[in-house]
Amino acid sequence: MSSKRITAGLVDYGAGNIASVARALTGLGYRCRISRDMETLGAADVMVLPGVGAFPAAMEALHKHRLVDFIQNQARRGQPMVGICLGMQLLAETSSEHRLTAGLGLIPGQVVPLGDAKWHIGWNTIEVLGDEPLLKPSDAKSLYFNHSYVFEAPHEYRVCVSRLESPFTVAVRRGNIVGLQFHPEKSQIAGRELLKNVIEGLMQ
Repeated sequence: MSSKRITAGLVDYGAGNIASVARALTGLGYRCRISRDMETLGAADVMVLPGVGAFPAAMEALHKHRLVDFIQNQARRGQPMVGICLGMQLLAETSSEHRLTAGLGLIPGQVVPLGDAKWHIGWNTIEVLGDEPLLKPSDAKSLYFNHSYVFEAPHEYRVCVSRLESPFTVAVRRGNIVGLQFHPEKSQIAGRELLKNVIEGLMQ
């Protein structure tokens, strides 16, 4: 599918990085619809869930706008979805950030504190696991991170880890749902190429 024909529905629940994600998507040639309207989001080729900040507040906002059931139903119907940074973590079953909070439950796993490092910010290379086709072209590329919690997912859903002494999950996939812990929209050429490969790969 030509990138000019892809429409990305960007979930507008008040996430702080929504504008930069929208710029990245339009820069790739996609039509971008920033909305919390279910009909608009449901009609998009791919739904993108951005996010920065705290997990409980984000889930509260999604519930407030009655988007939780909608997103879960669209996932069951097979609509491709991409979660970015906190948006990836929201895909999990639960998070222990501040308090135990239920997530969207679209990919098995829990969001937990990063560990001794406390905070991971800056550029780091990634290691793609197995032959994951959407991410394989980005293996060993350097991408931008800014987070203090990580998504602990079962092995079968982990498709990419950080290339650090103590690696952690930086990308997950379950069918048509992909989560990216790093910020592709802030990762220059490498990030744009990865985002393009993921979105257009999900269209196949």
